[in-house]
Amino acid sequence: MAKRELKILSKDAKDLRHRILFTLFCLGIYCLGTGITIVWATPWLGTLYGQLDFLGVFNLMSGGGFERFSIFGLGVTPYINASIVTQLLTMDIIPYFKELKEQGYVGMQKINRITRYLGIALAFVQAYVLTVFLLGVTDVAMILKITLVMTAGTSFLLWLGDRITMKGIGNGQSLLIMASIVLSLPAVFTGAYELFIGESTYTTWVGVLFFIFYLLMYLLVIVGVVWITLAERKIPIQYANKTVSAYGAKESYLPLRINYAGVMPVIFASMLLTIPSIIVNIIGNQSAIDFVNNYIMYTSWTGFILYIALIIFFSYFYTFMAMNPEEMSKNLNKSGAYIPGVRPGAETTKYISTVVSRLTLVGSLFIAILAGLPILVSNITGLDQSIAIGGTGILIVVGVAIETYKQIQSGLVSRRFAHRSFK
Repeated sequence: MAKRELKILSKDAKDLRHRILFTLFCLGIYCLGTGITIVWATPWLGTLYGQLDFLGVFNLMSGGGFERFSIFGLGVTPYINASIVTQLLTMDIIPYFKELKEQGYVGMQKINRITRYLGIALAFVQAYVLTVFLLGVTDVAMILKITLVMTAGTSFLLWLGDRITMKGIGNGQSLLIMASIVLSLPAVFTGAYELFIGESTYTTWVGVLFFIFYLLMYLLVIVGVVWITLAERKIPIQYANKTVSAYGAKESYLPLRINYAGVMPVIFASMLLTIPSIIVNIIGNQSAIDFVNNYIMYTSWTGFILYIALIIFFSYFYTFMAMNPEEMSKNLNKSGAYIPGVRPGAETTKYISTVVSRLTLVGSLFIAILAGLPILVSNITGLDQSIAIGGTGILIVVGVAIETYKQIQSGLVSRRFAHRSFK
């Protein structure tokens, strides 16, 4: 029997190893593609470099592939924008989308399919607009070639992300975003080193101290994200058809995470604040550009406040979209469970909604502080904007890494439990 269990565990380890290798292989393809520049865009790239400050987050999300106009230059940002649109539509704005949401798994599959089609359409529009207005290409054939290649690149990444989700580990789209940021982070840290120490802006010891403080700030962000991602509130529940023994009984509980939305609010807020900058720079109106830079971009004080407010808003929006208190109350009632001291039905819904709201407030404020800390330091000290963007990147990378680890761990536990039950 021991040999059989070892054989099963060995098989599980082999399957996990294959999934990890497959995921790394897919991420390797993505990293390779970000370095392949679209050959038709090369003649116009000379005027592009150094003019991408307003697209810093956009370039970060593409692993630096946007500034090279690579085949994966758009990354999966069109899909993120499409996700925001479809989630807004499910909030009783269009009855059809609300009906799809209420259909459960089948409805969500249809919504995901619509999101992908919308993401590809947005990729085409974004690629066309950026090719015409940012690169300044006037030849119709060249515009169509560059636009179609970038759209095809985004379509391939959506397919690649689905393959990772199905045959690899973790969420494919999130891992692609994480890989993009990891590719860009070395340049961010190298730039910070050059700014503090290499360029002689400060005296040697002052520059070294500033750089150490810079690294400690990122360490604080990492520790904070780990803590807030793993923290949860356990609400005790009791089953009506079961008796609780006083001796060694395992208490059942309903786990509610403090930050259920993870780093998605940071991604949504960053992308949303980038859109006005793209629009005004494409239009070319200098007064509009100055207004956006002075009041909308999160490197300004008003933009910083707006950025924090958007993170809190998307935290609530994403949490209550994914974790409906009314549905949780119904599921508890169907399984014969109840919260001690709370009546089933409307009171349970109200109780869960209140707890989730309070937890989300704490989690969203904590994530907002972590995301805003590098930006605040950049605004106070006048440091380069890439430092602020790098802080957002670290937040996203750590959050996605923790989620992927938890999925691996839960998968291993469930398989071992299934094998032991079969035995």
